[in-house]
Parts: sequence; structure tokens; C-alpha cells
Amino acid sequence: MHVFIAGANGQIGQHLLREMAESDHEARALIRHPDQGPELQQLGATETVLGDLEQDCSEAMKGCDVVIFTAGSGPHTGPDKTIDVDQDGAVRLMDTARAMGIKRFIMVSSMRAEEPDKGPEKLRHYLWAKHNADEHLKASGLNYTIVRPGQLTNDEGTGKVLLREKLDAFGKIPRQDVARVLLAVLDSDTADNRVFDVVSGERPVSEALAEL
Repeated sequence: MHVFIAGANGQIGQHLLREMAESDHEARALIRHPDQGPELQQLGATETVLGDLEQDCSEAMKGCDVVIFTAGSGPHTGPDKTIDVDQDGAVRLMDTARAMGIKRFIMVSSMRAEEPDKGPEKLRHYLWAKHNADEHLKASGLNYTIVRPGQLTNDEGTGKVLLREKLDAFGKIPRQDVARVLLAVLDSDTADNRVFDVVSGERPVSEALAEL
């Protein structure tokens, strides 16, 4: 499949490119600056395209079969930028995908996005942005998968996770393992039109996803 990756230059996105380099999929990485291209191609991007999530990305998305949204405004930006990228940027990309006939959209969200007011006060604007984007995706008519990881770490991935539609206990997960989950979702139909939480666990990613 031809996969459009928004947020390819982010930490999860870069892990995803490395994982996809060993697969049969072709990764088109969205970048904001031309100088990001060579590094992402070394990581595994089949091609890179210039674009901005706060603008129209339809030209950059032509010919793709799937969109994976791993983008984020980052921890050092204020609520306005979080809304611009994590909510409005994601919604714009969903609407563009639907208009272009791209049928599948995979979203990296966050645990507790379904109940943002119960999250830590300093994170509530972020959780609300994710919540609103998730709800738009579920109502979009696209074949969606919403992946809600726990606290992200830069530890080396183990390839083993705990994956459920709803996890009561908040946990951690390496970004590398989130990328492995995203790749597994591409190759599976068990996650079609599903939302699930994921943290580190004891089951290999493919087994955990098959049991969803």
C-alpha cells in the first residue's frame, strides 16, 4: 500500500519509517522543510513531499491508499498550536482524504482522550484536541483505527504490548512499539473501525492485535 504519513519527522514517525522499510508498503513522508527529506529517506521513506498540516495537503496525498496521523504540536507549544495541529490539522486531513477517495485513516491519539476532563489539568487542552479529532474521525465514514497509547517513552521497544478497547490502568509504552502497532494495523483487518488503548505488556504485537 501507498501510505501517507503525517508527522513522519516526529519520534513515532521516524520509528514507523524504520519499521516500514522492512515491509512491502511504500511510505510517503510529509515534511515541512526540504532539508528534512534526505534523513527520512535514509530511515525508510520511499519519497518525501512538502506540505503543512495547517494548509491544504491534497496535492501531497495524491495516489495514497492510507493515511497515518502521527503528528503533534509538541510539548513546548501552547493550547492554540495544539488545536491547530492535533485537532484542526487532523480534521482537515480526514476531510481531504475522504474527498480524494482515500478510504483508510489510522490515528495516533492518547489514552484518556475519551474523557479529557479527567486528565491532568495541564494536559486537558491536548486531550480535548485529541478527543475532538477522534470523534470527527469516527463520524467521517472513513475506515478508521484510533490507537491510544499510554505515556510515551524513548526506551527500546520490546515488541510486546497490552492492548484493549479500554484499559483501566494508565501505563507507559516505548514510541518504537507504538510504531510497530501502527504497522501491524496496516496488515490487519481486526482493527477496522476500532479504538483501543495500548501500553507495554507481555503479548507480541501481532497476537495482541489479533485478539482485539
